[in-house]
Amino acid sequence: MDKFNVRKVAVLGAGVMGAQIAAHLVNVKVPVVLFDLSAKDGPKNGIVTKALDGLRKLRPSPIGVADDVALIQPANYDEHLGLLTQCDLVIEAIAERMDWKLDLYKKIAPHVAPHAILASNTSGLSITQLSQALPAEMKPRFCGIHFFNPPRYMALVELIPTPTTKPEILDQLETFVTTGLGKSVVRAKDTPNFIANRVGIAGMLATMVEAEKFGLGFDVVDDLTGKKLGRASSGTFRTADVVGLDTMAHVIKTMQDNLRGDPFYPHFATPKVLAALIDKGALGQKSGAGFYKKVGKDILRLDPAKGDYVAAGGKAEPIVERMLKKPAAERLKLLRESSHPQAQFLWSILRDGFHYAAVHLESIADSARDVDFAMRWGFGLKQGPFELWQEAGWKQVAQWIADDIAAGKALSDAPLPAWVTDGPVAANQGVHTAEGSWSPIGKRYVPRSTLPVYQRQPFPEAVLGSGAVAPLKSGTELYKNDETRVWTRGDDVAIASITAKLHLISPAVIEGLAKALDLAESQFKALVIWSPDDVFSAGANLEALMPVFMKSGSKGIAPEVKKLQDLMLRMRYAQVPVVSAMRGLALGGGCELALYSSRRVAHMETYVGLVEVGVGLIPAGGGLTA
Repeated sequence: MDKFNVRKVAVLGAGVMGAQIAAHLVNVKVPVVLFDLSAKDGPKNGIVTKALDGLRKLRPSPIGVADDVALIQPANYDEHLGLLTQCDLVIEAIAERMDWKLDLYKKIAPHVAPHAILASNTSGLSITQLSQALPAEMKPRFCGIHFFNPPRYMALVELIPTPTTKPEILDQLETFVTTGLGKSVVRAKDTPNFIANRVGIAGMLATMVEAEKFGLGFDVVDDLTGKKLGRASSGTFRTADVVGLDTMAHVIKTMQDNLRGDPFYPHFATPKVLAALIDKGALGQKSGAGFYKKVGKDILRLDPAKGDYVAAGGKAEPIVERMLKKPAAERLKLLRESSHPQAQFLWSILRDGFHYAAVHLESIADSARDVDFAMRWGFGLKQGPFELWQEAGWKQVAQWIADDIAAGKALSDAPLPAWVTDGPVAANQGVHTAEGSWSPIGKRYVPRSTLPVYQRQPFPEAVLGSGAVAPLKSGTELYKNDETRVWTRGDDVAIASITAKLHLISPAVIEGLAKALDLAESQFKALVIWSPDDVFSAGANLEALMPVFMKSGSKGIAPEVKKLQDLMLRMRYAQVPVVSAMRGLALGGGCELALYSSRRVAHMETYVGLVEVGVGLIPAGGGLTA
């Protein structure tokens, strides 16, 4: 595969998504030309400059370094179309109107460089239909590229080919999006709303239907469908507010307009409460009110019966919380058999999700893995629907779904596809195996992509059931205690992984890192401090020192502090380079580990600081001298 060099990108459309896509591109130091219509009043680039001002005010910020906004060049379609010839990638992100997009493509086509890739960020319009406005020579270099909002923080990007898209073009774009932008790619079929929004929005609509059926408030539903269920902390209605109620309504309308043959179609009606909010201009977070409204420091929720906002704070019942902490098989059984409305609600939305994903898998995705990844990366689920189903017991859950369909409890009377209960999937008790993930259209298990970009990843994300070895169980173990593992992948580098909660630095961690230094200096050429999850180290474990303090007071703490300081000095003057591979929190002692390392390799979303100074404490590990 030829290398696709992206030196400059054009983004067409300076709306919410276009501006934030541009922001993320400059986060990775790729210059951007950001286009929009000429302003009717004032400077012609006024729409774009206003959008750039808005980027600086957005929270959470779409910009990593504020000064990088200067890498975005404002432009308009009347004066600057010639700038497109300098761009290697052109991303269209204007409003979701097919006619507007087609007109724009005709306008820009003569100016797009012959080698450039043109991609639409539509959230659900037909990519094939969009391509009809392009000249024949551009069609092989055109596809869909669907970022999720907000682009800086959401991992998922869906790539959608047309029948005329060259396979190597999609390979090149996937490589750039993965390596250059740090995103997680799923290839989707050109069906309405693609994969994540198709399954996710159907799930949100099902949740709204079931919540009304069981009489649950928005705050209770969000508590039930957030972290307790292994999903994004914002739950359902808060997620809708963040995405934008108008955006959600548009995705729903795409489903209504294009999926009339869907057996779940009767439940695609725009919820009355959603339509009423939009009519009032309450579009969610961006307008200051939606299903929720912040008044001062108080969060209020909408009470549809009163038509006004009331105090929020409804929670899951303790008995239901206990059910949700059980292993998957027992958890689903308890929810299904319980008479508690919250438990019945949860079983219903899980069943609806399993049912919908199974019925539509063949038409929307190449394999079950793509659906699970799309839901994990695009909607914040810890497990995709097929992973949870498989973990809970494939045949048993399939029987429960079938029983509910027969009893008229499901949202559709469509039967489960034959592949669910017959053939290899039933025999293997699931869609994910070491061989690959099930593809109904191919009638086989298909392996992961073999693109070079993934072969470079030591531990690519895996689905449950794939047999992938967890990073902390891989390699050759050199040393281990309760909170540290020292290991190697069979090369000249030793790896020290902190395994304590939040990777807090305790006496055991200090001991483990000291042992790692001993091993690295005697047997290896380098030491890397790395762990596979999202925290580098949140600082010192003060609780671990409590027994010493209770016994000997502050005098007993001094020897432990000296051990930490000695470790830092050993790292600084080690006979081999020490590299801190950082992601997430690196606070207090975690910051000091990084400071005393020879080098730091930091993920963009790394948050570093000596936070103890904020409460009047002096960093004990030597952070002020590094």
